[in-house]
Amino acid sequence: MGLDNVRPATRDKVLAAMAQLGYAPNTAARALRYGSFRTIGMIAHGLARTGESRTIEAVVEAARNEGYTVTLIDVENPSSDVVAAAATRLSHQAIDGLVIVRAETVTPDSLALPPHLPVVVSDSRFVGHHPAVGADQVDGARRATQHLLDLGHRTVHHVRGPAGSAPAQLRAESWRDTLVAAGRPVPEIVPGDWTAGSGYDAGRRLAADPEVTAVFCANDEMAAGVLRALHEAGREVPGDVSVVGFDDILLAEYLWPPLTTVVQDFGEIGRRLVARLLQEVRAGGGPAKAGAGDLHEVVPVELEVRESTAPPRG
Repeated sequence: MGLDNVRPATRDKVLAAMAQLGYAPNTAARALRYGSFRTIGMIAHGLARTGESRTIEAVVEAARNEGYTVTLIDVENPSSDVVAAAATRLSHQAIDGLVIVRAETVTPDSLALPPHLPVVVSDSRFVGHHPAVGADQVDGARRATQHLLDLGHRTVHHVRGPAGSAPAQLRAESWRDTLVAAGRPVPEIVPGDWTAGSGYDAGRRLAADPEVTAVFCANDEMAAGVLRALHEAGREVPGDVSVVGFDDILLAEYLWPPLTTVVQDFGEIGRRLVARLLQEVRAGGGPAKAGAGDLHEVVPVELEVRESTAPPRG
């Protein structure tokens, strides 16, 4: 429907008949005619986490603006076999291309996807295999660590994300590299799992060490837990300990004190993921298309300085 060469009276009759019969257009038939299902598949894991939820929201909005719908599969276990099975399932549901949000433990060599299916991944490890789009994790962690060093802190402690997370690994490596480049001691990493609870446990451990004056947390939720633990231990923020987070969640500026954090532009990441995928779809190129896998778009980050950081006392 919607053709200009159909008389209004005829169109009204056809629409009335469709409504009476409960007719819905066959998407497969329309795809055969127009060459597109107007649907993007998406695979994600851990939808409750900030990065995943905000990236998914941005992809859905960007797809909507392009006239596409999104079919989402949330995998409980992001292993290569599970992600590959989800991709095959989506390909059978008539999609034009696939977005994989944070492949986590999946490795490019172990992930077998349906042939000729256009794919983009928000994970820099897939460069050389599939087009990738993501925030500059390395620069974000460097900015956070260097900010604390520039304030005069002797070193910076780090509350890390899960060991199997690629963003957590990149942030931890950049934190370490920044300290080494500045000739500062590198403290033992305090493990976390992205949750405020793990940040609280880490904060209690850090609060017991009077030498700790600066903490860089791998995300804002863990930073919130650290803030509470420091408060309960009588360690003032930022007077005794400065704290920096990562992500700039909506709650960050309303914590007390308002949290200094690295800002990821999730909206831009979502727009670029969709734009890159549709470029591959319209060019008719799947993952085997020459040069496509070498494309890597890095979205810049910023450091939002608030009241949780200050020079050390004395």
